Amino acid sequence: MLFGKFMPREGNFFEMFNQHANRIVEAAHAFSKLVANYGDLDLRAKYNQEVDDAERAADRVTHDCNKAIHTTFITPFDREQIHSLINTMDDVTDLIQDSAETMALYDVRHMTDEILRLTDLSVRCCERVRDAVSLLGEIAESSTAEAALKTCEEIDRLEGDADRVLRTAMSKLFREEPDVREVIKLKAIYELLETITDKCEDVANVIEGIILENS
Repeated sequence: MLFGKFMPREGNFFEMFNQHANRIVEAAHAFSKLVANYGDLDLRAKYNQEVDDAERAADRVTHDCNKAIHTTFITPFDREQIHSLINTMDDVTDLIQDSAETMALYDVRHMTDEILRLTDLSVRCCERVRDAVSLLGEIAESSTAEAALKTCEEIDRLEGDADRVLRTAMSKLFREEPDVREVIKLKAIYELLETITDKCEDVANVIEGIILENS
């Protein structure tokens, strides 16, 4: 056990989780502003850059956290759970960035009501992820653990709402859009936006597992 004397006993994992969750919300808000101001090319470029900046900052936190897993002697909970949580969170920022990049790549010309609704649901899911993550450091308290679980349930409900919006959007798209190119473009965007909420639900599932095993 001599090596343990030369390794930090506890990393600042909760701080890193919170930092990453804040970057997720920053990316989501920037993407929402991009969508809301899509007709203004200067603002579109500005908010696209903010999405990229938030995603890169999240990547750095993910790298630091994964490194800390291997250099910390005692972690607050199972290493595999830490690894799963931070990397699943990172998938959320990646998907937000992918959504912005796909809009530019496919030269999407206008925002549909369905894009606006899915974007709003994505933002709300990301905010709830931040809220749930912020409670992880205090889950030894039963009231805090319960609050975190309720927040995870809210994420599940929002993901269900996004599923329903996606199904309606796809039905409308294939019934009403005559241009095959527009169908391809919008189908890809709708699916990406719904996948953001799917991934937020994955984060919630990881958090629920951590709470049930450690609270």
